[in-house]
Formats: sequence, structure tokens, C-alpha cells
Amino acid sequence: MMDKKQIEIIANTAQALSQDRSESFIGLKDSTQSLAEDILGAMFPFHMSSISRQCQPLCNGIMGITNIFMKAKSVFSFVAQDPDELAGLLVEGIPSIKKVLDTDAQAAYEGDPAAKSIDEVILTYPGFFAIAMHRIAHFILGLQIPLVPRIISEYAHIKTGIDIHPGATIGPYFFIDHGTGVVIGETTTIGEHVKIYQHVTLGAKSFPTAPDGTLIKNLKRHPDIGNNVIIYAGATILGGSTHIGDNAVIGGNVWLTHSVESGIMVTVAGPELRSR
Repeated sequence: MMDKKQIEIIANTAQALSQDRSESFIGLKDSTQSLAEDILGAMFPFHMSSISRQCQPLCNGIMGITNIFMKAKSVFSFVAQDPDELAGLLVEGIPSIKKVLDTDAQAAYEGDPAAKSIDEVILTYPGFFAIAMHRIAHFILGLQIPLVPRIISEYAHIKTGIDIHPGATIGPYFFIDHGTGVVIGETTTIGEHVKIYQHVTLGAKSFPTAPDGTLIKNLKRHPDIGNNVIIYAGATILGGSTHIGDNAVIGGNVWLTHSVESGIMVTVAGPELRSR
């Protein structure tokens, strides 16, 4: 058990740290996560944790959205647009987000023989939840709101084990099967009707540095995936100049740092069989 002096030291340290952080951050993480859940519930009401929360962001939650955006604006001076306007744009964008998510749910239902219904996909599949959070975060990122999109994407990461950067551009009919360990980097682009399995990485090959040793940011670092591509479990595809052509199939555990033409199947050598 800590003595009185240890407790006092911890309390003083916490107070000193809090003075180094803007009060605008207080509550931002929890309120942002709740916002993302409420938007998902507005699009798919049976996702709501309770009936009382239904339609909150559309009916009376715009004030909460505005408050979240005001927190971001107060910390980051480059947020020029009025938070009320940004909140309105988000609410107006919800139908377009849902329209794409409907295609993702359809792709999962059609692509997984174990799926008994689209409702099952929407309510239970971690891949669908991660994609839903990504599409919300990506839309907010397009409004030039900082930090909020990353909070949403990391919330999905914690809940599902699927790590999708909000900057990634993903087309409709996207299906992540199983999903654990999937990583999709910031500058990745993914076409339509793409299916990926667990532990797939769409990542960066290396990070160029400036003369002072710091990383050079805002460069294209992650691959481009074409339409109708399947990427099986454990595959790793790296590099900003790497392009996977339409209708390609990337086999399990493949490691790629170069482009693949359309219609090509890439596999690793099969296991060697020997007598014991």
C-alpha cells in the first residue's frame, strides 16, 4: 500500500502533467467514440445499445458533434471552418456513408458461406464494424478535422484488432474476412469488390529521412490495390509504388514489394513433403 508521501507525489505529478495539456482534450476521446457509435446506430438502429439513444446524432445530437469539433478547433488553429457548419456537413453526409456501407455488408454476405443474413454481418462481424468506423473517420478527415478521425480508427482497432488509418481510400463492396491483425496504411488505395483475410498488411517499405534525420512525411508510402482483388491470410504488400492489378489473387503469406499485373495469381512455394 502506498504511503501518504507517495500518494502526494503522484497527485502533484498528475497535476503538473495536466497543466501541460490543453483542457480542450478532456473528454474528447470518450465523446468521439460515443459519436461514432451513435452514427453507426443511426444508420443501423439495431446497433444501438439502448432504444433511448436511437437517432441521437440526427435528432438532437448535433450539439454534441459541434462540441467535439469545437474542441479540435480550439487546439488546432488551422481548423478554419465553423464547427456548426462542419457538424451539419457530417450529418448531411451520413446517408452517403450508409450507402457505401450497405455494399460492404452485401459483399460480406455474398463472400462468406457462413453468413446467414446481412443483418448478421452488420451486427456481429468485426470486419464490418472496422470498415464502418473507417468510413465515418475518413469522411470526418475529409472535413479537415484533426485528431477526431484517428480517435475513431483507434477505437475500432482496440475493439477488433483491425488497424485502418483514416486516410486510406477504400472503394465499395469491401470485405475483411475474420480480420484480426489486418493493417491498412494511411496512403493505401483500394478499389471495388476487394476481399482480404486476417493478418494482411498493406504497409510502407521504408521511411525516407531529411538531412537532420527526421522522417519526411506526407509521401505516398503504401500500395494501391485494384478492383476484384483477393488477398489471403498473412500476405504482406509494401511500398508506395506497388500496384496490384485488377482481378489479381495474392496467396497466403506472400511478401510483395513490387507490382503485380492484372489477372495474376501470386503464391509461395508449397511445403516440402519428406518421410520421417
